[in-house]
Amino acid sequence: MPLDTIAIRGLDVDCVVGVYPHERDVPQPLVVGIELGLDTERAAVSERLSHTMSYDAVAAQVAFLLSSCRFRLLETAAHALAMYLLAPPAPGERRARARTLCLTLEKPRALQRGAVPSLTIERDADGVILGREDKPFGTVDVVLETRDAGIYRLNVAPGSSIPLHVHRRMRESEMVLGSGLLCQGRPVTAGTVHRWPLDAAHGYHNPTRRHQSILCVDCPRFIESDEIPVAGEPAEVPPEPPARRSVP
Repeated sequence: MPLDTIAIRGLDVDCVVGVYPHERDVPQPLVVGIELGLDTERAAVSERLSHTMSYDAVAAQVAFLLSSCRFRLLETAAHALAMYLLAPPAPGERRARARTLCLTLEKPRALQRGAVPSLTIERDADGVILGREDKPFGTVDVVLETRDAGIYRLNVAPGSSIPLHVHRRMRESEMVLGSGLLCQGRPVTAGTVHRWPLDAAHGYHNPTRRHQSILCVDCPRFIESDEIPVAGEPAEVPPEPPARRSVP
């Protein structure tokens, strides 16, 4: 059966990507184009967003990943996005699964004289298998790990918690994928982003009856000894303002 296409074009995101010293610490603009192949007939009949893929959510998650990670090559950034976008839904996540992906990344400031380099990749879901680890709070899907960053999906089981903890080496950014979690004891909605400073105590609780998932980026990639349990009160770290996550 032929697949339908959901496309997003002209998504501007600042990302640390490059092999040269001047590119390793300063974000530079990327322009992202996405074409997702999937069957949208069920959504057309039901008129339910849960039966398709929300282009708003896809754009926000792609922007989050690129702005949170550090890459040395466009090829690595594209591979990371492909692994995430073609992965099966998380436990409790209500959406269709994309079967194919065509992804283009442009790096408009990389060359002089107005030239714009780009990379286009095509992938299908059959080649995407995530690693999975069992945790006391549920499971962790390992999307991709590089020498500079790790991308994970934390799946918090009903009634379970990620206890209060700090990091002293990893810089962690997290985006909530569903609605119903408590972060720092307060309700948070889908799309909420926190960027945790070092030594900032943070944790989650899932009071709902279904799994709730968090998209997590650690720089460097996850270090088990740097997941340090603490007692006391959570840090007062406000979520990232929505305007910084907006899509043109």
